[in-house]
Amino acid sequence: MLMEGSSLQIKIWKELIKIPYGETKSYGEIAKAVKTSPRYVGNVCGQNKHILIVPCHRVIRTDGSLGGFSSRGGLSLKKRLLDKESAKK
Repeated sequence: MLMEGSSLQIKIWKELIKIPYGETKSYGEIAKAVKTSPRYVGNVCGQNKHILIVPCHRVIRTDGSLGGFSSRGGLSLKKRLLDKESAKK
């Protein structure tokens, strides 16, 4: 798959690909791993064009709430994908 973006965007997307099926990580955990801010991680997730390959739906807020999801289908799609995976929050 060809990923187009800045080196930091690509680094974030590669980090997201590492999140196993059925698990979640917080925006903060991803941010810490790639040395950026949680808000930037959220912005990069919003630019993801490959939602089934780069699983931005597995990224949630530190408090366990879903946070945002800008893919078509919005938060209801994010919730359905996580429910389908029986994701641990």
